Amino acid sequence: MRISRTDLADLGTFLAIARHLSFRRAGLELGVSASALSHALKQMEARLGVRLVNRTSRSVTLTAAGADLLASLDQPFAALGSALDGLDRHRAPGDAVGRIRLNVLEHASTLLLAPVLPEFGARHPQVEVEVRVSNDLVDVVEAGADAGIRYGGTVPQDMIAQRLSADLRWVVVGAPAYLDRRGTPDHPRDLGEHRCLRIRLGDDSLYRWEFERASETLALDVPGAVTLDNTQLALALAAGGGGLAYLPEACAAPFVTAGTLRIVLAEWAPMGPGFHVYYPGPRQLPAGLRLLIDLIRTLRPLGL
Repeated sequence: MRISRTDLADLGTFLAIARHLSFRRAGLELGVSASALSHALKQMEARLGVRLVNRTSRSVTLTAAGADLLASLDQPFAALGSALDGLDRHRAPGDAVGRIRLNVLEHASTLLLAPVLPEFGARHPQVEVEVRVSNDLVDVVEAGADAGIRYGGTVPQDMIAQRLSADLRWVVVGAPAYLDRRGTPDHPRDLGEHRCLRIRLGDDSLYRWEFERASETLALDVPGAVTLDNTQLALALAAGGGGLAYLPEACAAPFVTAGTLRIVLAEWAPMGPGFHVYYPGPRQLPAGLRLLIDLIRTLRPLGL
């Protein structure tokens, strides 16, 4: 049987649906709508005369024929992907093409990507970069991303990970006017008398502020009327005298330099794991993403 371009496109569509068992997630991977995928699959099934997928309003499953087709296609298509990736070594560095889809923490977007992406765009103008900012703990494959960037220690164990930054120092900051009015805490337990901007984590739990001095460590559920999950909002509220904020020192540095915020409890400031990029496997790593990782590790906006 002779295979046409249409056949190859259809098989690629089927593979995405079969791997994700979700039209929405497959659509995110392929950059098309779920309805377009559903229509393409119906046309493919009609041409082949075989039903490949059972779909209801709640689930997507493979038929026996679909399972057989997936088993037959998975390795050959992976080999094709590897063969195409192998061409990258014959391409000049500035000629990289394609699209990178990243799912990153808010902190990583501002501290790691913002300083690097302008230079990356200048070096590789034909590589499109799509960044989705999320503080949730996500499955990057399920989210339709090529890779994620999270703090070390939160990267799923079944992923390949590479360090992108040095470890980060976490500090408590407040506006000078707030500290003049409410006093400066000398010990973390003094925070019980302050208004703190509490942090909601990606798993919906409240973060306990962590402190360390010599061999003593503390994790406190601080008081506060405002709970948030956005650092830029926390900085704006803290600078406006709305309370004390807890965040990476690099986030607060411009405000501290300008005198808008002041670091307190500096001797208790702990170090936390740095950023890591993670992805399912080397075969699924686009050439553009490899170049971006290399550039971040070369420019080192947060040290390494």
